[in-house]
Amino acid sequence: MLVLDFEKPIYDIEEQIKHLKDMAESSNIDVTEEIEQLEKKKNEILREEFDNLSIDKIIKIARHPNRPYTLDYIKYIVDGFTEIHGDRHFRDDHAIITGFGYIDNHKVAIIGHQKGKNTKDNLYRNFGMANPEGYRKTQRVMKIAEKFNLPIVTFVDTPGAYPGIGAEERGQSEAIARNLYDTFSTKVPIIAVVTGEGGSGGALAIACGDKVGMLEFSIYGVISPEGCSSILWRDTEHSIDAAKAMRVRSKDLYELGVIDEIIKEPLGGAHRNHEEIANSVKNFIVRNLEELSNLSRNKLMSRRWDKYRKMTTQFL
Repeated sequence: MLVLDFEKPIYDIEEQIKHLKDMAESSNIDVTEEIEQLEKKKNEILREEFDNLSIDKIIKIARHPNRPYTLDYIKYIVDGFTEIHGDRHFRDDHAIITGFGYIDNHKVAIIGHQKGKNTKDNLYRNFGMANPEGYRKTQRVMKIAEKFNLPIVTFVDTPGAYPGIGAEERGQSEAIARNLYDTFSTKVPIIAVVTGEGGSGGALAIACGDKVGMLEFSIYGVISPEGCSSILWRDTEHSIDAAKAMRVRSKDLYELGVIDEIIKEPLGGAHRNHEEIANSVKNFIVRNLEELSNLSRNKLMSRRWDKYRKMTTQFL
């Protein structure tokens, strides 16, 4: 497991707790009081550290490889999931998961970026960076969802769309543009959740929902901080300055009206408790599904257009 530099004191205490528990089990010694004191100390450090996280630490947490990805959320909150593969044009894209299942009693279409848990898995998933066929696969699922009047739930977590030569040859920009067009014209509720790193058009392609939630320690921006720094300063050393200027934190984006809700993470971040954050995400999705499902198609489309028209005019 990756331990971030500022998390080391927390993991040191957890190792002490584990050692005490092992000792108590093997020697039949009561160490309850010692463990309680260490747990209290650990929680104090967590609160002190995570109540005032600097933006560079938030970026590290948003990209933490132990954060839950789309398949993790599906495991915890989706019943009877059936995955859909391929775009019917070129091939399947493993960087995007699509399919259908149930969240509580709501039958939904699921679309989400998928990163890998290790190097081999990341190569298979292309580090969560989709090719054009990934976005065309989402278009296919959106059309099916609209045909059968199924709400769409998306999980956003990507550094950006894949910038390779092959992707450009196969129409990367057109695929993303078509995805955005379909998102705004699809006549079913769309709920988007930014779970980690929402980067550039690769994220935006599946993030324009009627309701957009964002995990507390996620980031979301028009370009990665490193990419912005490379363009403006011609190096990546100013990535933190770029992140501050772009206001990529959930708190900033909520104040700007770009997202509708901040989903609070467990103490210490989503990577420390997958089940707890999955329940919080499920609560956000179900609440909004119940609200949006009561709207007529005309009302739904009118609200969606008004939401994004207001957002665009606000920044002009």
